[in-house]
Amino acid sequence: MALGKRVVLASGNAGKLLELRQLLSGLDVQVVPQSELWIDGVEETGLSFVENAIIKARNAARGTGLPAIADDSGLEVDVLGGEPGIRSARYAGKGAGDAENLRLLLERVAATGVDRPAARFQCAMAFMRYAADPMPAISQGTWEGWIVPEPRGDRGFGYDPVFFVPEHGCTSAELAPQIKNRISHRALAMRDLRVKLDEWADGRERSTHTGGR
Repeated sequence: MALGKRVVLASGNAGKLLELRQLLSGLDVQVVPQSELWIDGVEETGLSFVENAIIKARNAARGTGLPAIADDSGLEVDVLGGEPGIRSARYAGKGAGDAENLRLLLERVAATGVDRPAARFQCAMAFMRYAADPMPAISQGTWEGWIVPEPRGDRGFGYDPVFFVPEHGCTSAELAPQIKNRISHRALAMRDLRVKLDEWADGRERSTHTGGR
């Protein structure tokens, strides 16, 4: 299998790009962030993580003419009715950064008076061979935990400092990257997607793309 097929990553988030590149290591493809190809992000108008992942992948594929991978992920907190959910990256408003989003989340959780509120990270990934791909490959991953009242750790990004991982007794931001990239929502979603990517890179088309009768 000759190295040469390029795939564009539809993300402008530096932390996410780092994780995705690590998760894609070992595949016989060239992974290029959309920013290196002068592609801007697109408004996430979907009502689910899956819809937003498809929107982002389609935008990148249309703008570059390359196959594209997009991730849409976020945090759900049960006592907040699933917030911030698909609005995780803009929870405190358009243009808000991690610090503002974290602050708002902790304020709203504290107001409920619930100790160790259950939470989970969700991730949906989409792989589109081209912008008009009628059957994008979709994979999903879920990572269960709870919210701690104060940020802990300096690794990761987003809500990692307040997401407690029970099986490791620490927050996601305190985990070593090699551990996080084995157990996280994004790692679980990528595990399934890698199989489909490997088939594509090796020239084996998915049977679901052969059309119907």
